[in-house]
Amino acid sequence: MKKIITIVFVVILVTGTLFFIFKKSPKITNYPGKGKTIIAFGDSLVKGNGATTGNDFSSVLSRLLGVPIINMGIPGNTSADGLSRLESVNIEDPKIVMILFGGNDFLQKVKVEETFKNLDDIVVKIQNSGAVVILLGIKGGLLSDQYNEYFEDIAQNRGTFYVPNVLSGLIGHSEYMSDAIHPNDAGYKKIAEKIYPVLQKALK
Repeated sequence: MKKIITIVFVVILVTGTLFFIFKKSPKITNYPGKGKTIIAFGDSLVKGNGATTGNDFSSVLSRLLGVPIINMGIPGNTSADGLSRLESVNIEDPKIVMILFGGNDFLQKVKVEETFKNLDDIVVKIQNSGAVVILLGIKGGLLSDQYNEYFEDIAQNRGTFYVPNVLSGLIGHSEYMSDAIHPNDAGYKKIAEKIYPVLQKALK
């Protein structure tokens, strides 16, 4: 009996390993980007609420990479607000756009399907401008996460780079947070560190 259990375990382990080895990564749409600018587009987490001047994550990334990054974060914005101001992004001739929306949708109890329909439209319209998209995820819930699967689907189906739940490991840790939902300087530095290798790859 033990031998059968061992064989079954080995088969499952090998199958799982092969799945991850051969799982096809999405082809990144528009990669490498041909525009001129890098843009962070989103809500208060992009703007940097809770950080001191120059310590939002896009400013930290700009210093790490030695390239300018345009911060187009507006506190309180929902995915619908982001969709309504896309023209202001596309006129900047973007090469790479980091997109971070969803937090205010969750707080305002916007239907998940509506949130991600808006996000999908945002991604497609930015890609239609020729830019590479880096999709930044957040957790949709306090205990469970109703957002992760939707973020992953957009990343896979639209061919974006993806950084899951940028607030992972920060919320609930006072050393990283200025309030319940916004990081402080140390927290935004952690977010920048999560995004950095992905943005670095997108720039190649």
